[in-house]
Amino acid sequence: MSIKKIVKYGASSLREKSKEVHKISKKIQILVDDLYDTLYALNGVGLAAPQIGENVRVFVIDVGTDPKTMNPITFINPKILKKEGAVNSYEGCLSFPEAYTNVRRYKYVKVKALDIKGRPFLLEADEGSLLARAIQHEFDHLDGVLFIDHCRNRFEADKILTEKGLNPVDANYLLDEKELEEEIQKNPPSPEEK
Repeated sequence: MSIKKIVKYGASSLREKSKEVHKISKKIQILVDDLYDTLYALNGVGLAAPQIGENVRVFVIDVGTDPKTMNPITFINPKILKKEGAVNSYEGCLSFPEAYTNVRRYKYVKVKALDIKGRPFLLEADEGSLLARAIQHEFDHLDGVLFIDHCRNRFEADKILTEKGLNPVDANYLLDEKELEEEIQKNPPSPEEK
């Protein structure tokens, strides 16, 4: 289909709650194709519809590490059914060019969604895997939540954002995740994870 322009941090549309998809129409199928084309062109892991200016509850993920192991997964109207544990995640976002910071994420998630053919599926991702973290990251976009809202150190995140010419963290959107932070503190990352 086509590669779309990414909506950058600061755009008000990234803070809007997305609408449910009521029918998997040709328009939705084209949107999904555009999401994949854009994701692969930018070498991303996941991309949500709001990031290309479409505020509908759709995102795509591919955690494959090379073209031979591609594993595209389409999520339409996803719902996170269960989440537990905690993990530090060093994340970036295509809407925040070249800006990365440490955020809090759940270690395990169970999600229910529809695939591109409208068939429901359940997916579990655990051990703080890239898939588990990507599901949470992209799901957040559908509710107008950004990865920096989960930042572990606001001042470090502000410094990184400023260096990349982006607005600092908006304190009004910071999430109170004291329990997640306490659990992360109890289980510090191994040297390989840092």
